[in-house]
Amino acid sequence: MSDLTADEIWTHATVKTMNPEQPSAEAFAVKNGRFIALGSNADIQKLAGSETISNNLAGKFVMPGLVESHTHALWGACRDLFDVYVGYEASFDELIEAVELQVSKVEPGTFIVGGPWRPDMLLQMGDEPRKVLDKVSPYNPVALQDVTQHSLWCNSLALATAGITATSPDTPGGVTNRNANGEPTGILAETACVPVTAITQRSEQQLAQACKYFVHYFNSLGFTAFKEPMAFEAELAAYKAADQRAELTLHMAAHIVRSSPFSQHAIPYEEMERLREQYRSDNIRTDFAKLFLDGVAPSFTAAFVDPYLASSGYDAEHHDPDSVLLIDTETMAQTITELDRRGFTVKTHAVGDYAVQVTLDAIEDTRKINGESGKRHEVSHCPFVTTQDRGRFAHLGAVAEMSPKLWFPNAGTAGQLRVLGKERVETCHAFRSMLKAGAEMTYGSDWPAAAPDANPWTGLAGMVSRRNHSGLYPGTVGADEAISLDEALPLFTTQGARALGMESETGTLTPGKWADFIVLDESLDIMTPEAISKIEVKATFWKGQKVYSR
Repeated sequence: MSDLTADEIWTHATVKTMNPEQPSAEAFAVKNGRFIALGSNADIQKLAGSETISNNLAGKFVMPGLVESHTHALWGACRDLFDVYVGYEASFDELIEAVELQVSKVEPGTFIVGGPWRPDMLLQMGDEPRKVLDKVSPYNPVALQDVTQHSLWCNSLALATAGITATSPDTPGGVTNRNANGEPTGILAETACVPVTAITQRSEQQLAQACKYFVHYFNSLGFTAFKEPMAFEAELAAYKAADQRAELTLHMAAHIVRSSPFSQHAIPYEEMERLREQYRSDNIRTDFAKLFLDGVAPSFTAAFVDPYLASSGYDAEHHDPDSVLLIDTETMAQTITELDRRGFTVKTHAVGDYAVQVTLDAIEDTRKINGESGKRHEVSHCPFVTTQDRGRFAHLGAVAEMSPKLWFPNAGTAGQLRVLGKERVETCHAFRSMLKAGAEMTYGSDWPAAAPDANPWTGLAGMVSRRNHSGLYPGTVGADEAISLDEALPLFTTQGARALGMESETGTLTPGKWADFIVLDESLDIMTPEAISKIEVKATFWKGQKVYSR
């Protein structure tokens, strides 16, 4: 076989390459897991030898594999495999019944975790939420996460097991709801959850099982690459073990935690560098770091320039966005500067527009001190960005990661409206305005936090229509911020690949790049948003090998 003879060819397809130099093709050839040519059926047939495998796609649509830029893959898999999970639309009674059922299945003393609960359920919990769970689980500690995964609802035994009592001190950066006697009511937010999460860690066996689960799930959705946005050593070890078992059929990057609501203290830089070196591989990129700057809007822990609505119970008169920052502005600038100097690309959790602003300020300071490092630091979530800050992303070479799927009505919309009001919610995820300002964006689901699934197709459809096509939530969110399909696709492909540092390796169907592609039954270009939301991938190929087939 000559160097120009393909291992495998695909012909008679409708190919969207995402490569502006060759936007379309009808056939392509692969050798050693990489594309060697794209073109006409006749041209590609010439590359077939006696041992070449030929595939006639009979008009099927082919495009690059998708990139998921923010998903807690192991969390989501463990939720589906091991936890009480009732879905984001479940009623309060359905959640309680699910906990009661789990209690009946396990031994007394077994810690039960699950969820999710929504802010609208707080009224049904009453003044002492822990007592509601005590009734159904008196002998098992229970901790249920809210839809954002930034708050916990615990029973008395879970609180006691974690050492959270009337006399225990509040955790810095966290919120422990207490009654008039100082006793914890059972609701914890942000770093206050750490004592509970510390005693509900997964075993190595569970994480290994979770890896198999999420890899198949992601490949079935059309993903060929993803970023883990918050990796501690346990997650890094699980990912590398899966890679060594040849089970990780996805390119990936892991943002190593520097600070988060799940750790009371910042991870030392030297420890981060040890983790980076120990867990990197050809397939796992570890030159990435994670910071948490604020929380989420429903619990008033996201930092906004303007106050929350007073009608939501917020003390608007004494509004101080600096007071909810998990890192003060000076330390934030110093931290990004140091991580940049050490070669880390930083992803910062920033939900409120003030948190976004502080992050951009810190990146600007970093550029002044370190010069241009080539590190394209990321602001994760970016639901709210002030008008004056939108243009700063391009100016600073920063990336606006758009997640989770709050750009159409969903289970989280009611909580947003309650604390922010309709006018501000209509500005959520301003795709069109950000594009006009020159910002580069990526797509992330943030599954399983604030997103019931990791389905990219509902996200893509929502960007184009600003509607939820499930039929569960009518109307739109920020209809004027809708973008076209051609404007949205780079977030899932080329720009996602750039955020991985793999723009020369994947993201487009181009000779020399890995053969990462997906096959759909019909052309994406002619589908309605509703049809896009219901896409089922026919096949997914990673490095030229079929890793999923419907």
